[in-house]
Amino acid sequence: MTALAVDTLATPSVDIAIEHVDLWYGSNHVLRDVDLRIEPGEFFAFLGPSGCGKTTLLRLIAGFNQADRGRVLIAGRDVSGLPPWKRDVGMVFQSYALWPHMTVEQNVAFGLEERRLPRQEIRKRVAAALDLVGLGGLEKRRPAQLSGGQQQRVALARTIVVEPKVLLLDEPLSNLDAKLRGEVRRELRELQQRLGLTAIFVTHDQEEANTICDRIAVMKDGAVQQVGAPTALYDAPRNLFVAGFLGTTNILDGRVVRDGAAAAFETAAGTIPLPAGALPSGEPPPGAKLVFRPHHAILSRPDAPPAEGRARISGTIRFKEFLGATERYGIAVGASMTGAIEGAAILVDLTHGTAPAGLAPGTAVAIDIATDRLHVLGE
Repeated sequence: MTALAVDTLATPSVDIAIEHVDLWYGSNHVLRDVDLRIEPGEFFAFLGPSGCGKTTLLRLIAGFNQADRGRVLIAGRDVSGLPPWKRDVGMVFQSYALWPHMTVEQNVAFGLEERRLPRQEIRKRVAAALDLVGLGGLEKRRPAQLSGGQQQRVALARTIVVEPKVLLLDEPLSNLDAKLRGEVRRELRELQQRLGLTAIFVTHDQEEANTICDRIAVMKDGAVQQVGAPTALYDAPRNLFVAGFLGTTNILDGRVVRDGAAAAFETAAGTIPLPAGALPSGEPPPGAKLVFRPHHAILSRPDAPPAEGRARISGTIRFKEFLGATERYGIAVGASMTGAIEGAAILVDLTHGTAPAGLAPGTAVAIDIATDRLHVLGE
């Protein structure tokens, strides 16, 4: 990748404001009061399950959808009423949408030719774009002669060659195998940083969002549930949906009980003391449940003293899974608890090789939970 390629295609970073947007499809309320600001040069993700509205929101920014209420601003300019070609955005589609009868070079040049740029300028910018995505020398091939990863790079080159202010990516890695997805997402992140583009990435894959994005908006049923850096969302989820969507989570039924200033969570498996700050509003939220991650607990022999700063409940090992770097144990406890895997109320992840000997299915164990990692969350 040459400095000329970056210099030729780099554009100033811009911010994006989505202000109180609502959108209906008939009686279906698809986007619900979405209010976000994306910083200049930020790699931002819309993350959520299928049907949550993330692609609809991306297409609204691109100009393919129109809001029923609210507005979209790019670099402070209200673009809500503008068609896509007047918004200075570039979009990479999930299907790549390449012209099969055109060469790589012709596919990438298409947008520039539509803009009536001089032929010499088109050749210069196409060469720079292909160099930037590592496809120099493949100009004369057609899409059918390329691998999936190469086709994705052509789609990306075709987008960045028109020098958009904003790069929109609609699940661009979903057609690639797992190994190639990892390679291409790192290339995407590097390219975005080199060009200084503001980018928005739509995905339902939490690993993709966590590894390449600066911040994430977690969406459900057309509404933004929480916005933050990947680690902040993982360590401090706002509600049960965010906690459950971002990684494996233990969710325990029960109720909050108080003894003076002290609070605890009473479950069918035992009462677990709550740390200060576990109830930010002072009162449990509606439908409150106790939440913690599998790696925030350890297993001990029932007769061993509990570790400092940990609460103890008892259970019986139901199954054990080897996951490579970790070993996952499913622990059967109180019958009224709910867990991430049916039949196992609590999951505990231990680093491979650190578990006490003899932890086979049917073994009685003590589960010591780090109290400073507990959350009391509602719907």
